[in-house]
Amino acid sequence: MLGQMMHRPLSVIEILKFASENHKSAEIVSVRTEGDIHRYSYAQAFERVAQMAHALGRMGIASGDRVATLAWNGYRHFELYYAISGIGAVCHTINPRLSAEQMIYIIQHADDQVLFVDTTFVPIIAALRSQLPQGLRCVVMTDRAHMPDSDLDLLCYEDLIADCPKTYDWPEVDENTACGLCYTSGTTGNPKGALYSHRSTVLHAMSLCISLGRFLQEGTRVLPVVPLFHVNAWGLPYGAPLAGASLIFPGGALDGPSVYKLMDEERVNSAWGVPTVWLGLQAEIAAKGRNPNGFSSVVVGGSAAPRSMIEKFEKSGVSVCHAWGMTEMSPVGTHGILPADMIATKSLSERLDLQQYQGRRVFGVDLKVVDENGESLPHDGTSVGELYVRGNAIISGYFDNEAATAEAFDSEGWFGTGDIAVIRPDGFLSIQDRAKDLIKSGGEWISSIDLENVVMSHPMVANCAVIAVAHPKWDERPLLVIVPAGQEHVSKAEIDDLLLQHVAKWQLPDAIEFVDELPLTATGKVSKLTLRQKFANYMLPDMK
Repeated sequence: MLGQMMHRPLSVIEILKFASENHKSAEIVSVRTEGDIHRYSYAQAFERVAQMAHALGRMGIASGDRVATLAWNGYRHFELYYAISGIGAVCHTINPRLSAEQMIYIIQHADDQVLFVDTTFVPIIAALRSQLPQGLRCVVMTDRAHMPDSDLDLLCYEDLIADCPKTYDWPEVDENTACGLCYTSGTTGNPKGALYSHRSTVLHAMSLCISLGRFLQEGTRVLPVVPLFHVNAWGLPYGAPLAGASLIFPGGALDGPSVYKLMDEERVNSAWGVPTVWLGLQAEIAAKGRNPNGFSSVVVGGSAAPRSMIEKFEKSGVSVCHAWGMTEMSPVGTHGILPADMIATKSLSERLDLQQYQGRRVFGVDLKVVDENGESLPHDGTSVGELYVRGNAIISGYFDNEAATAEAFDSEGWFGTGDIAVIRPDGFLSIQDRAKDLIKSGGEWISSIDLENVVMSHPMVANCAVIAVAHPKWDERPLLVIVPAGQEHVSKAEIDDLLLQHVAKWQLPDAIEFVDELPLTATGKVSKLTLRQKFANYMLPDMK
């Protein structure tokens, strides 16, 4: 028997319409590429979104067409999120940190019709002009006064919308209609596309508001350091308006001093981003001797957060949520907000131990770990296997890529993440490592993440990474790569003494190499692929 309820399709544009009507005091604040600060309400944003929808129609953009963006976090980028999907087209966000080869590949693979670019990235487009598809139109996201000098045929964002009406008769689209397209960073092979629907995006936003409600609620001022070009800024452009939170967009200045200044002046409550950004912020906090005004919570994702980082924040009064997800998951899959009973009954040390984990699943996401035969393993906190996921906001296949799709899913339709993990009886997920980053030494596995988390607690270490290097006897052994915090280098003996408090002696790194900085991927994570290439012929001490 079916229920007798109305069926209204879930639609992305309804989120902003709701915010414009119900969250009058919330605002969007943006550091502009023009050099100043812009601020307005969700209601004003909704009017400009309508204007851009009209402009896209004048340009001939129709339902299903892909419209690309190459831009920082700012109000115009936010407007495009809603205008493009609102008319039934697909918003394709491009990561400017991709290589030229990868960028050209995804523009061609997506068959983009229009490309919106911030002024910062016009030189990138100029350099790629000969390889861009014929007929691709480029719009610079600025006003006429700030249009760059270029011999490219460029359109001006503000000119396009200047005479457009501030209301729009939004079409009722099927909720399974595509609304967003985001490609993986492509560390191996070509990038793969995750094609989101209106239904999946709205459900993900609802899940975000439910599961991370303490960090995302009406009146909260949220700083998305995670880029809009990276997995929809973890869903914040949708979750924040839905919850009634203000969005503080930082533009392109993501260094510690710039982030601190913006947070301090705008009284940001909650900041969301990858660990490398928070290392810079913590250094600036140490230099200033205080937290930014109003700063009370931080969401860390993208890669594992060191225990020492979490401890510094928590001891200064900043609550930490260690989250995990993937592009293919829209992206949030788990959150590390501790239950009230754990907060009340556990010591700081015990809470920090739990906060190192990736947390519990958000509503709408199922998790399982499987052995090498594909058999499900118990959630007992000790059984280690590959992590598989399924849910309403998880892809059912890669966009126009049958080969990659066939490799990614099991016979029951679960998506294989490539992460090695355990799940505790209380639901906490612990990512042991990426399968490709585990170190197999003498038939036993060593987790690079476990070693890195301990080493990061040493005061003479600013950042570090552990990779596998070849060994004739043990197959692989760990090499520790350190970015020193100052002029002096920590000794191997000191690192060994620290690690031996947490790991077995045979798991100790065989050598340490010091570098000025670690290479980063296009999404701000440490690129272990680049490190493995750099040290491909490395000779460990006992091999020389």
